[in-house]
Amino acid sequence: MEGDVASLGAGIAMGVGALGPGIGIGLLASSAMQSIGRNPEAGGLIQQNMILAIAFTEAIAIYALVVAIIIKFV
Repeated sequence: MEGDVASLGAGIAMGVGALGPGIGIGLLASSAMQSIGRNPEAGGLIQQNMILAIAFTEAIAIYALVVAIIIKFV
């Protein structure tokens, strides 16, 4: 019984933890594409900042994965 609850908790933690970064990356990429479409000369700077922001956003999902692993195995 205890293992089932831990598995459920880990699944919920990972699901909720990945939801926010997924939405954030989608909005970020959409905004970057619109910005590049409006000002193609700034494409390099926009792309550089977009990749950096995606890395920070993805770190949140990695934290959620670590929490899910801790819930499951500890």
